[in-house]
Amino acid sequence: MFNQKATWLCRLLLPLFCLACQAPPYDYSAYLEHPPKSILVLPPLNETLEVDASYGSLAAITQPLAERGFYVFPVALVDAVMRSNGLPTAGEMHQVPPQKLVEIFEPDAVLYLAVKDWGSSYQVISSQAKVTLHATLIDARSGIPLWSGAHTVVKGSGDGGGGIIGMLASAIVTQVADSISDPSRGLCRRTANELFANPRQGLLHGPYHPDYEQSMAAAEARVAQSKPKE
Repeated sequence: MFNQKATWLCRLLLPLFCLACQAPPYDYSAYLEHPPKSILVLPPLNETLEVDASYGSLAAITQPLAERGFYVFPVALVDAVMRSNGLPTAGEMHQVPPQKLVEIFEPDAVLYLAVKDWGSSYQVISSQAKVTLHATLIDARSGIPLWSGAHTVVKGSGDGGGGIIGMLASAIVTQVADSISDPSRGLCRRTANELFANPRQGLLHGPYHPDYEQSMAAAEARVAQSKPKE
């Protein structure tokens, strides 16, 4: 009898618990006031021990951003111009005021990124690849933050089947494959996709996406609903 009541109570409370755990909708008020058409992406800050994390993540991030409906300035051109002006590192590039970037490139917004995790770690019978991105979108002319978010994706080697022998074989195969081709780039693309496409806190569609008007209307409705009624 007790077990039946406990099961019934869990079924009743589980949906409420899941709802409470959901992140609240992002406040797009500033974004709606300054909706960008073009975005300049600076090389990400590398906060990991992997030397390839900054530029290895750059192309993987800009493709999902362009697919989101924005014009993205060619990252190789941006990097070359910044380096030719005496700014050889991502950290130095991030110190440039957005208004100065407007004088050179004329973007609507600037995306500042940081790579928090990048690469694979290996245990005796398993391996794990992990990528964490932090992103902040700034209006280039006013310097006002328009949107920010963070996301992590972890991919394990799996158990491989066959008990402990299968797990060990899977880990060995994964380590050999990772030594030939770094899986972090593909994982970074997935991380960026999930970060931008988050239905409650992601980046709204840009003007070159077919769902742009619908995305903006939905954000406007959520902002209006969140404002206190007089």
